[in-house]
This record gives sequence, structure tokens and C-alpha cells, in this order.
Amino acid sequence: MTLLQRAIDDSVTITRGLSVLEAPLQRAADLVLRGLTSGHKLLICGNGGSASDATHMATEFLCRFLEDRRPYPAISLTANGEFMTAVGNDYAFEEVFARQVWGLGVKGDLLIAFTTSGKSRNVLRALEEARRQELESICFLGRDGGYTRDVATLDLIVPGTSTARIQEAHKLLFHVLCELVEQQLPKQ
Repeated sequence: MTLLQRAIDDSVTITRGLSVLEAPLQRAADLVLRGLTSGHKLLICGNGGSASDATHMATEFLCRFLEDRRPYPAISLTANGEFMTAVGNDYAFEEVFARQVWGLGVKGDLLIAFTTSGKSRNVLRALEEARRQELESICFLGRDGGYTRDVATLDLIVPGTSTARIQEAHKLLFHVLCELVEQQLPKQ
């Protein structure tokens, strides 16, 4: 079996297993819809490839996903390199997202976090800060959820050991979440 065929087979196996997340994904969509339609914003974070997912997801709401509609407020907490390096230098890298949640978050906003390992201390700190600020949160996790499991209001856990396959599954999940939400968002 070639490397490509093995990757396809692994991806198909993980993707088929995502059906158990249908109810939690609908709850996540309800949280996002409630926040956006009540005038609140999404704060989204992650590291590495998950940072790209955070920015990608924020773009789907601030620009559009499938249909032309008004923009909705979504901020990628990974997109400000100057801020992140200042906090990393002046405080600690584990505070780069938590300080933004503290500074930008207001009750009613929603934090969405991505960590394939469940062991990203800066994502954990952001979720803890969201809880302190009384923000609800959704965490896209991988493997067994790590020590970040059960910190968010709602976890979406993709089991597996391959970071690449977990990130692919996260992308599918957040695209479906975007579609579920966009179907119900006011267009104007």
C-alpha cells in the first residue's frame, strides 16, 4: 500500500467516525448562532496548523461561507504577531491567547479553540480565562483530549494519533459547523 493510499484509508476511517459528533456539533452551532445573533463575537485560537484553522474559521464568519450575507464578528487571536511576541516576551507564551480573551472578551462572546493534542498550555489558559470572564467556549480536540478535555463548555474530540488526520477532521467539522450556522444567520 502506498503512503497516499494509507493516508486516504486513515482519513476515511476517521471521517466515518465523526458521525458520533453530530449532536455535539449541533450544540456548537447553536452556541455560535446564539452568540452572533445577539450581537456578540467569536474569538478563535490555536497553534501551528490549528492557528491556520482559527484564522480560516474566523474568515468564514467575517467574510462569508457559502452565501452572500452580512459579515459577522470573528477574530482570530493568532493573527497579531506583534502582540503575540510582546506577550511571549513580557509575560509567557502560554498567556498569548488568555490576555486577548481578557482584553477583548465580554460576556456573551464565544471562544473557539483548537488543539490536536489537548496539551497546548496557551489554549488551556485561554479556556480558563474564558471561564473566568463567563464566556462560553468550544474546543476542537484530538487524541484523548489531553488535560484540556472538559475545560470548555463543549468539546469536539477527534480520536486518533495522527496530527494531520485530526486536523483534517477538525476542518471538516468546522466547515459543517459554519454551514449549520450560516443557514440560520440573518443575511442583512
